Amino acid sequence: MNKKLGAIALVGASAVLLAGCAGGSGAPAPSEPSTGDLTVWLVGTDTPPTARDYLKETFEDENEGWTLTIEEKTWADTNDTYTAALSSNDAPDLVEVGNTQALGFADAGLLLDITDIKEDLGGDDLLAGLVDAGTYEDALYAAPYYAGGSVIFYSPSMAGAEIPETLEDFVEHAKTLTTDTVSGIYAPGKDWYDALAYVWTFGGEIAVQDGEEWDAQLSSDESLEGLNLLQDVYLNASVAPVDGDERLGNIAFCAGEAAYLMSPAWAAGNLTGAWPWGDEAAGEEVSAGCPDTYAKDLDAFALPGATAGETAPVFAGGSNIGVAYKSDSPEKAKAALKIMLSEGYQKLLAEQGLTPGIKSAAEFLPDTAIAKAQAAALANSKFTPTSPNWAEVESAQIIPDALVKIAQGGDVEEIATELDAAIEEILNK
Repeated sequence: MNKKLGAIALVGASAVLLAGCAGGSGAPAPSEPSTGDLTVWLVGTDTPPTARDYLKETFEDENEGWTLTIEEKTWADTNDTYTAALSSNDAPDLVEVGNTQALGFADAGLLLDITDIKEDLGGDDLLAGLVDAGTYEDALYAAPYYAGGSVIFYSPSMAGAEIPETLEDFVEHAKTLTTDTVSGIYAPGKDWYDALAYVWTFGGEIAVQDGEEWDAQLSSDESLEGLNLLQDVYLNASVAPVDGDERLGNIAFCAGEAAYLMSPAWAAGNLTGAWPWGDEAAGEEVSAGCPDTYAKDLDAFALPGATAGETAPVFAGGSNIGVAYKSDSPEKAKAALKIMLSEGYQKLLAEQGLTPGIKSAAEFLPDTAIAKAQAAALANSKFTPTSPNWAEVESAQIIPDALVKIAQGGDVEEIATELDAAIEEILNK
């Protein structure tokens, strides 16, 4: 996820650092220390404390003389920090990457080929979509971790109990709930993953492949229909920061400043207080969830589509886990990865509403309206263009930058046309 759902990718230019070992083929030096500390990088707060504790305790119990340290990173770090760190002689051992990033990291030679343990990790039980996201040139470089899709959170006491039938109905109703201090729909300009649903709903695409060339499509008639509706949201149904991202959405919702919040289903744990968020060490306020006013009747539904009875296509978010190519202890890293794909660990993710990386653990997903909403959303999900160069599109931040311009009231067609040209320049290198 992921979140992101998140997500966000390596700087394409930095991939040149490992051009000689593109794809991470081969293996690092066979000698490994007999004791040491294994470093695992996880992104954000999506992995709950229960799973983190399980990983550390299980690994240390099974590997005498070893400790395991989890370091929490941000999605911004996956742009700015990962490439340099994974290229260095002090690389972490296991890293969480966004599912849209995995292909780029593998192509850059930053991840180890782990095809040899694919069956041990789950084989056919692995979530197929995330297997595809972590597979490069028929080899597995990043194992499935968890998946998720955004749903619409709301409190019927604030937004009303009736669920809008179409996307346009949803926007129109949200506009009636919007005030100077309350967003009908919390829609910050840089939340581009959720913005894609508006493009896809009317048949638009980011880019399609024509032979060996990519043709960007955000200025097509179909995409423009969605982007114009999105601009209506920005201008008339949201008071979220036009140059902000989705990170403050939970806080706005809990403060009664958002009637509808589009966010991955696992955010339910944040909103109810079952899963606190906020980094106290970084000076952020740690929240224990929404007040009862908004949490007691928290509900969710899948974003409606263009016609009644349909859901809108949403981005299939999620994360993969890979072993760093330059890990000093790749075999121990693989041992930790097996724990992370075990039923015991994946069950803990599922209980928090994360769609687990192994299909058999899906039985542990909560039997709630929110989990059902996510299932409905993921049933009609889509993915970003499957090009190794897509990582550079994300790291260049050209899509969120364009959306900020749209949120500021700019000419949608002109902005989309310029964005298409920028996307094509990167994808067709």
